[in-house]
Amino acid sequence: MQLFKAKQCALSDTALSSSEHLAKGLSRRQFGLTAAAALAMPTALRAHGSPKITSKGTYDITVDRVRIDTGNFRKMGVGYNKSQIPTILRFKEGEEVTINVTNNLRESTSIHWHGLILPFQQDGVPGISFNGIAPGETFTYRFPIQQAGTYWFHSHSGFQEPDGAYGAIVIEPRDGERIRTDRDYVVQLADKHPHPGSRIMRNLKRMPDYYNRSQRTLQTLIEDSRQDSLKAALKDRGMWGRMRMMPTDIEDVQGFTALINGRSTSQNWTGLFRPGEKVRLRIVNSSAMTYFDMRIPGLKMTVVQADGNDVKPVTVDELRVAVAETYDVIVQPRENKVYSIIAESMGRTALVRGTLSPREGYAGAVPPLRPKPLLTMADMSGMMGGMDMGDHVMQNAGGMQDMTGMDHSAMQGMDHSNMGSATAPAAQAMDNSTMKGMDHSKMEMSAQPAMKGMDHSGMAMSDGGDPFYAPGSGLTPKAYNGGKFLSYKDLRAARPLYRNRAPSRTIELRLTGNMERYIWSINGVKYDDADPIVLNYGERVRIRFINETMMAHPMHLHGMWSIVDTGQGARNPIKHTVSVQPGTTTDMEVEVDAPGQWAFHCHLSYHADGGMFRKVVVRGRPA
Repeated sequence: MQLFKAKQCALSDTALSSSEHLAKGLSRRQFGLTAAAALAMPTALRAHGSPKITSKGTYDITVDRVRIDTGNFRKMGVGYNKSQIPTILRFKEGEEVTINVTNNLRESTSIHWHGLILPFQQDGVPGISFNGIAPGETFTYRFPIQQAGTYWFHSHSGFQEPDGAYGAIVIEPRDGERIRTDRDYVVQLADKHPHPGSRIMRNLKRMPDYYNRSQRTLQTLIEDSRQDSLKAALKDRGMWGRMRMMPTDIEDVQGFTALINGRSTSQNWTGLFRPGEKVRLRIVNSSAMTYFDMRIPGLKMTVVQADGNDVKPVTVDELRVAVAETYDVIVQPRENKVYSIIAESMGRTALVRGTLSPREGYAGAVPPLRPKPLLTMADMSGMMGGMDMGDHVMQNAGGMQDMTGMDHSAMQGMDHSNMGSATAPAAQAMDNSTMKGMDHSKMEMSAQPAMKGMDHSGMAMSDGGDPFYAPGSGLTPKAYNGGKFLSYKDLRAARPLYRNRAPSRTIELRLTGNMERYIWSINGVKYDDADPIVLNYGERVRIRFINETMMAHPMHLHGMWSIVDTGQGARNPIKHTVSVQPGTTTDMEVEVDAPGQWAFHCHLSYHADGGMFRKVVVRGRPA
């Protein structure tokens, strides 16, 4: 990785991987640190308020046109400090930073400090917090560092972020590491496409499945017929055809090359270790559109931080990193051998391999892609309640046409007794008391607002899967070795950030869209036509996401923490990005403690640009 270049100083290579020899300097504040000390950046959690400033640092960033070489293709893109290798900014909690950003592009730019708690004027969103940085100009950001952990930064202008304008932030805690490690590496993921972002959006507008390379073919029809009978296979094809959808519509954009720290599999990013050492990997998903499943075959990963905040350590075999999320994991390779760091796209269309090695010059094995998952009616059920599909009626196998106004008290046979909820029930006015044994497989759904408000996320999984996925979802993650896969339910805050109190109100946000026109929206209204969401300083608000689309959406609120309701009260995990799965309802709470104007949006680049975006206005301020 390319360390940020401010005031130049020498840095020992003893703890740097071979791929990090591009690093030339640190900030003036960090002059004289050894490599081990410079890389020891752990995870303290701090509430914001008036921070105690312990030092000041000045940093310089240039925004440039750069040539990007993935090993599979070359293209012109955008980068920081004239490199496709992501810049790492290293701060210290309590520091007041001054960051000079010089725009060398021919278009306006910006930098958003993703996950950082700061004054809204420094948040870097054109049209909301400032006007942007004009070509040839230098803009100076100034703000205190009130937290610690792993974060990232990126452009909020046009499609500069998917074109390469992103980097990482590592903040050293004021009181030292909670869990000490011997090595510390950033693992920043990206999905680099041969097409520029503007062309991708244009193509998606013309044909939403333009980049779907997983179309079902005659061969798959033959295979399905052998497995389920020709009649069943044709019926399934007809059902999806009426929806103008495919069960392979998991990733909007395919055909990209996956990268770790700006390097593809063939370019082989490598982190060095000595057997027995503890290694911290700071995983950052900076992709435009791609969820990645992370694993290191042969090693367990202990998750110690999520989105910059400490969590109770939980050991897993694999974890899914939504777009814009960050996770810190600790591994301890004890054998003198090479290990592969595998990041595989959720749709199983791309994979990148990095390497952990006891010496330079080695590369880990590259496994084949696992079988591609398929969406199910469980994933599509949210669409039945809110996604605008024109006149295309969705039908399942059975006889029920609509659930609007339906008397549920007469439904015998549906057993709701085991529906443990991680979120508050959204099925308002629904009488579940006498529904026992109801068979949903015979229900026929229409595209009317029939299931609006139905809480899918709280339904107990019959297969013991992740409760944040709809029962029967084709996206429910499973570990590569049959072991433990991380769930939001596993994340438990190491210490509360706020007093646990009841929210004063609930704001319901339905995640909606129109695939045929490639429009994405909230409550059926895209950003250009929407009024701001108004919050009052000092209140605690519950945000209820109801995903009425067939896509997962990583929702990011700027400027304030998002506390995901996993049923753990004061220990609910504290995040800056919350992934909402298809056909589910997910609740989070917000302590409204940041006055000003903020952005709130899906972090899939083309969904945000398509309209799944809101301005949030916080009225009032501290007394």
